[in-house]
Amino acid sequence: MRTENEELTYAQYLRLDLLLSAQRPRTDPELHDELLFIVQHHTSELWFKLIIHELRWACARLRGDDLRAALKAIARVKHVQHQLFEQWAVLETLTPDEFIAFRHVLKQSSGFQSAQYRVVEFMLGNKNAELLPVFDEDPEGQALLRTALEEPSLYDEFLRYLARAGHPVPAEVLDRDVRAPHTEHAGITALFAGIYRGPHEHWQLWETCEELVDLEESFQLWRFRHMKAVERIIGSNRGTGGSSGVEFLRAALDSRFFPEILAVRTELAHS
Repeated sequence: MRTENEELTYAQYLRLDLLLSAQRPRTDPELHDELLFIVQHHTSELWFKLIIHELRWACARLRGDDLRAALKAIARVKHVQHQLFEQWAVLETLTPDEFIAFRHVLKQSSGFQSAQYRVVEFMLGNKNAELLPVFDEDPEGQALLRTALEEPSLYDEFLRYLARAGHPVPAEVLDRDVRAPHTEHAGITALFAGIYRGPHEHWQLWETCEELVDLEESFQLWRFRHMKAVERIIGSNRGTGGSSGVEFLRAALDSRFFPEILAVRTELAHS
């Protein structure tokens, strides 16, 4: 056990011995470009870890009616999303022939199997219990995912916050099974319409709605960039792990986390 006055180096604090020893290309002899692929996915997983950490904090702060602290965490998540978006440019330096040269060592591994990515989606509300068996061989990841499935999403917590603050959130929304994805509700759209029609009277709630729109848009942009990177490298071929590749990623672009905050735009335009 370390004492308070014991020396601590940069490498020791960051556990660089563990971190930098985790990049182990499987090609033999080692191909130059495989390290890029591994580092790209390691950094993504580290950013996902931070996003999960911040979303948990935001949910906890909403439960404690501390909206300002929740907004701070959401703002941090948005900056992390920017990093995730920009790093696709690095992977896109990988040409099709370079990827094909080591693709065989991936076997059935796939980004589809990223438990942390799925946890982020669940925490934002895109829940699907049928994904749990995908992680039967990853008990720790499956446990994280199950927790995210059974707990209220960020959006659920915001709607509960609104209800405690006296806003007319329909009872069926508050009492719904949080293990299921949220579905658009006209009563919530009407509630948000009232907030958007009087932003000066509901400034912090209006700001929260806009922050959530930013969060969703950033996630969609990341998905789109992911799709384009895959398309650039493997075209319309099937992805690793048996996914449909680009088509699977394109379909994901249609999913929404906070439907009423987007739907209110249409209502306001016609009022």
